[in-house]
Amino acid sequence: MRVVIQRVAEASVTVDGKIKGAIEQGLLVLMGVEDADTQEDLEWLSGKMVNLRIFDDENGVMNKSVLDIGGGILLVSQFTLHASTKKGNRPSYIKASKPEIAIPIYEGMIAQLGKDLGKPVATGIFGADMKVQLLNDGPVTIVMDSKNKE
Repeated sequence: MRVVIQRVAEASVTVDGKIKGAIEQGLLVLMGVEDADTQEDLEWLSGKMVNLRIFDDENGVMNKSVLDIGGGILLVSQFTLHASTKKGNRPSYIKASKPEIAIPIYEGMIAQLGKDLGKPVATGIFGADMKVQLLNDGPVTIVMDSKNKE
């Protein structure tokens, strides 16, 4: 499972001209699923995301988590995170899971993040043509992969 985490002042996702999910200060998380992903990957990533100390404390030092600030999380599925650009100029998405595998994992992440955060998580719609707007705060952008726990 691969995620791109962006610290935001605000973010929203729109589908068919209607806002589907929105948050104020918090994390915009773009998530890609591959067939080898498990419940363990999901739980590990969720725990890391809600506890990442990437928000400023009173001294301007990144020392607070989204939990500490009472922020929100907007989770958006994005299969293109598993693009392979090894050959040619057209990315291959062969590593990205098909919906029958990815949807249950995506829904599991929504539930796990909600549990770990202590409140509902805003989302897009899996597989939809989504328009994502964000005001990146910092900017702070972190990429994590459950298969590369460094």
